[in-house]
Amino acid sequence: MNAHAPEPKPGEATPAPADAILTPAEPAKKKRRPGRLLLMVSVPALLVAAGGYFYLTGGRFEETDNAYVQQAKVAISADVAGRITEVDVTENMLVHAGDTIFSIDAEPYEIALEQANAALGTARVNVEQLKVAYATAEKALKAANDVLAIQQSTFDRQDNLVKQGIASTATLDQPKLSLQQAENAVSTAQQQVNNAAAALGGKADIETDDHPAVKTALAQVSLAERNLAKTKVVAVTDGVISQIASLNVGQFVAAGTTIASLVETKASWVEANFKETQLAGIHVGMHAEVMVDAIPGKAIEGTVTSIGAATGSEFSLIPAQNATGNWVKVTQRVPVRVDFGDDVPAELLRSGMSALVSVDTGANTLDRMTGSAKPL
Repeated sequence: MNAHAPEPKPGEATPAPADAILTPAEPAKKKRRPGRLLLMVSVPALLVAAGGYFYLTGGRFEETDNAYVQQAKVAISADVAGRITEVDVTENMLVHAGDTIFSIDAEPYEIALEQANAALGTARVNVEQLKVAYATAEKALKAANDVLAIQQSTFDRQDNLVKQGIASTATLDQPKLSLQQAENAVSTAQQQVNNAAAALGGKADIETDDHPAVKTALAQVSLAERNLAKTKVVAVTDGVISQIASLNVGQFVAAGTTIASLVETKASWVEANFKETQLAGIHVGMHAEVMVDAIPGKAIEGTVTSIGAATGSEFSLIPAQNATGNWVKVTQRVPVRVDFGDDVPAELLRSGMSALVSVDTGANTLDRMTGSAKPL
């Protein structure tokens, strides 16, 4: 007896046959997208190519922001000691070469100059007296020679009479004694002439101001004049005066004591501290551009003028001791001097300002690898 499935009610789904084979649904086949594969391959390749291009074509410019503007700083001091009587500058005042900074009491140096002039006059008088003494000694020598000639003639006549037998030998004693005295007088007079000539420096006709004693006096006058002139301390170059807190009227200053500072504004340069790994392509004479933080947006032209003889750590107060066992390699920096061109705005630069320096080495990485780099 065949069993029949009940008839489905209206609205119900028709049941599947009992002998139907249930099979899993087959997944739909994905469509291949060749563009995605191409994108996955081309993008990394493009990135590698771009990176390689920028690497090979880069490296021409060496840059560092470890750079600072430098200006020469002159210590202001007095060459002579004294008390300050006048101060002609204020803090951070711009001065020009020759401007008076401060003055020292000049009265002691005026007195010293008068004494030097008096000593000079005395020396000149002494030389003139030596010349007179030399002339007197020469006249005395001439007179002694004349007396010697007369005594020699007298002795010769008496000696002839003795030889002829007209006079006795005893008559020669007095003429002989007189002759010896005349000879001694000549020797004494000659010695006086020599002494007078020696006092004149060996030259009887020497000019008065060429005499050593007068030259010494002239030097003392020059020194006194110099010291008097140094009572006014002036600026040796254009610049800005600073650190004048101890520069006050009435203060006594010793010679050589620093009492203020002058920062030169005429000449400025940049000291750029490049890493030692950057120095291979940097040479003296290369073109450089300097960007100073205080002057944004303006590149200042410059030139590499020198490269430091040693790293900055070698010139430090306490150099690093790397012989210990805990040594760690640290990339060192070497100072490179970059001088500005003629277009530098000197009035805007101050010593110690930060800067960014870029040096044009004239060769990129590819040029260095192929050996085709040409020196600038």
